[in-house]
Amino acid sequence: MPLRSPGSGSVKAARAPVHHPLFARYYARVSVSAETRMGMGAIRDRLLAGLSGRVVEIGAGNGLNFAHYPSTVSEVVALEPERGLRQLAVENALRAEVPVDVVPAAAEALPVKSEAFDAAVVSLVLCSVRDVPRALAEVRRVLRPGGVVRFFEHGRGGGPAMTLTQRLLDRTLWPPLNGGCHLARDPVAALRAAGFELGPYRRLLMPESGPTLPTSYCVLGTAWRPPAEEAAADADA
Repeated sequence: MPLRSPGSGSVKAARAPVHHPLFARYYARVSVSAETRMGMGAIRDRLLAGLSGRVVEIGAGNGLNFAHYPSTVSEVVALEPERGLRQLAVENALRAEVPVDVVPAAAEALPVKSEAFDAAVVSLVLCSVRDVPRALAEVRRVLRPGGVVRFFEHGRGGGPAMTLTQRLLDRTLWPPLNGGCHLARDPVAALRAAGFELGPYRRLLMPESGPTLPTSYCVLGTAWRPPAEEAAADADA
């Protein structure tokens, strides 16, 4: 794995402990059940279809994406700061059909070299990172110019009553009970503000049928690090 140099200031931040044992156990059970009951397995297939080369996955959780990577992917570096989820991710990495290296790291300080990856996967993680702009700046840094971001996130949605409910929950009990998760963030706006070029994306409800929950408003799509940055770098050289 391409590590940063030891002198990099943000490596220290990447080692900040993240430990939510109760949430990790709950999430591990619910996420496995959601593979079939909520159709998450099919969502993961769509999220990862067509990827190739070296991929960095931000906030890999318990590693359920690993089984869905296509054979055209040569390597996955999967970053997960939560200890319990990371242990489960290591077990799933051993069963994956593509090489997966699971690494302890926070999204705001990725311990990998700049422009080292062809693609980044951001899946149900922007809701819980401590600093979304910094995390996305790191994603942009480690992608090569023209590199692709595949994202599947939940966030703000619904009418005024639902968005008010999401904001109230964010300010009270929801984040401490759910591993730092926030309900009212806007992942598409955050990607755009971070300088990514937005490609096609689709808003959907999870689950598609049944009660609509504050977590139900999801978006699945693609973004890119602008390829023009490569030309600008060449011109400066």
